[in-house]
Amino acid sequence: MTLEKLFGSNSTEKKMETVSQALEVLLVAAQRQDCLTVGVYESAKLMNVDPDSVVLCVLATDEEDEGDIALQIHFTLLQAFCCDNGINILRVAGMGCLAELLEEDSTGDKNGNEPRDLHCILVTNPQVQPLQSLALDNISSFCEESRCSNQWVPCLEMHDR
Repeated sequence: MTLEKLFGSNSTEKKMETVSQALEVLLVAAQRQDCLTVGVYESAKLMNVDPDSVVLCVLATDEEDEGDIALQIHFTLLQAFCCDNGINILRVAGMGCLAELLEEDSTGDKNGNEPRDLHCILVTNPQVQPLQSLALDNISSFCEESRCSNQWVPCLEMHDR
């Protein structure tokens, strides 16, 4: 008998909803404090230079990205690097929700620049004034619990707001 059978999957759903809300709060707060690095290549560069400043790696996809072999290879390399450096990782479904949350325009900005690549988002912890957030604590606990149950990269689904 599993815990889900004993207590029902409702507690799991509530936990996932809590973590999803915590992720939203954390990403918005980190963006306001200029503690987000967005993009696969930008993230890889930062982790190569200063991995100790990274507190969370969010790898986001939608169904259409599942067949993108190059993206999956990048994700595998980023995940390995995060595991080696003790960085929490979350896989997230819902690119549209992330774009809306971070107020990203899918057509680019007013200067004609391409839209940012939201497939990889790093939350960094500035040395001067470290992030101290209940949301970050909740996400870290969730990642730790997942690792204890042999799910090294927990998955989360973002819902429309």
